[in-house]
Order: sequence, then structure tokens, then C-alpha cells
Amino acid sequence: MVSTTMETLSIRTENKFRTLITKQTYKKGEVICVMPSENIMDKPNRFTVQIAKDKHTHVGKLAALNHSCDPNVILDTENMLMIARRDIEKGEELSFFYPSTEWEMQAPFICLCGATNCIHVVAGARFLPLSTLETQYLSKHIREQMIDLLNNTKQHLKKIQGK
Repeated sequence: MVSTTMETLSIRTENKFRTLITKQTYKKGEVICVMPSENIMDKPNRFTVQIAKDKHTHVGKLAALNHSCDPNVILDTENMLMIARRDIEKGEELSFFYPSTEWEMQAPFICLCGATNCIHVVAGARFLPLSTLETQYLSKHIREQMIDLLNNTKQHLKKIQGK
């Protein structure tokens, strides 16, 4: 039986720095838990995940999920599930790629993950090149906003060129 509750997760706090740790192993593609969606708001904060263009949900314990440019989980915002991106060992810190759900971060920060594909500044998908984004899982609302941005850029270029 697959557990989809947050009981399999714990928050570790060290020097005021929080991490989300798993209490069990997971196989790639396995559902880890259901994402909370009771507290929906139109503005982001440090404890929310963007789930649609203008919708953010307070994610409770999942707010301790840190960013990584080589994450081990995916946040599926269409089905509101956290899924293992690869096999995960018991006791491992869980992380996700913030721009996979966040178009524009309320509080951008410097990434220190050390991954070979590190983006260095985490500000949201809006500020990353397509070549970086195409290597990551992206939520539907992020893909839609990328398409809108590209279409608006094409229209703007046509206006500048007088076409």
C-alpha cells in the first residue's frame, strides 16, 4: 500500500534552517503525499506553492521543501501530488525545482545546490532561458505562461518592426 499522507515526512531544523526529510524509501514515480489545497490565495509568500496563474496554496509541512537544480521530487500541481523524481532513500532530504511551479518568486535567492546544471539565481521560471526550463518538469501553468510570454514577445517584435 502506498501512503499519501505527510506522516512519512519530518522537518529537521538546524541553525534555524529547515529541511524536509523522508522517513521511508520511495521508488521513482511513486506518490509521496497529497499537497494541501485548503488555503488558496492570490498572492505568494514563503510558505506557498503556485498552483495556477493566480493561485497559490499554503502547503503546511511541505513549506520546508528546499530548492535544488537537481531535485528528487516533483510537485504535480494539476493532481496536487508530490512524486518521487528518482529513487529516494530513507532519511534523505527532499527538494524540488522551485521554477517548476513558481513564475515569479516573491523573494529571489542565490542557489548554492552545487548541481552541475545550477541556475545560480532562483527568481522564477519567467527569468530562465527555455534551454534551462526544457530539462525540468514544469507545471501546466508555467508552460502556459511561457507560451504567453513567447507570443507576446513575437507581437511586440512585429510592432517594433512595423509589421
